[in-house]
Amino acid sequence: MNLLNQQLFLWIGGGFSPNAELLWLAMQLAVGTSWVMAGTIAVAAWRRRADRYYILAACLLTMLAGTLSQEIADVLEHPRPFMLGLSPPWIAHGYRGSLPSTHASVMFTAAMCFMYRPRLRGIGWILAGLALLTGWARVYVGVHFPLDVVAGLLLGSTLAAGMALACHWLQRIPTARPTMPA
Repeated sequence: MNLLNQQLFLWIGGGFSPNAELLWLAMQLAVGTSWVMAGTIAVAAWRRRADRYYILAACLLTMLAGTLSQEIADVLEHPRPFMLGLSPPWIAHGYRGSLPSTHASVMFTAAMCFMYRPRLRGIGWILAGLALLTGWARVYVGVHFPLDVVAGLLLGSTLAAGMALACHWLQRIPTARPTMPA
């Protein structure tokens, strides 16, 4: 698996002599798309009043995704490409484990939560596109392997599916109506 991961990185990553324009773009995306995603979610919450509690729940789930991702990465201690000498870190980054990518975990959790909600699915596609661009960018700048991003996608998708199932189950519970004494 490590050989495949390294080969994919060498194919996708910028390495030691990246294309200057792609490197600039990747550096912007690797850092800035998180803010674009947060702004998109904030606008959705502001404009979609009926979905605000769902969006809030999705945001809380993204915090759980970030925490789980960091805990898993700390346990696995999988090195980053720049730690193995495969590329310089083209953006400032720490030396903690890389698998799964926390950016990918958080961003795909949000995207998939929106995708599971029919009224929010259009925004979910935008968020998924941002997550994919960010994943590519973080590989290109040398701070993640491709499978780190895939692991983040799987973690985020699993958490979002769990939330979708919980919402579906909660909607099926009949609401108790108070009865008037006779």
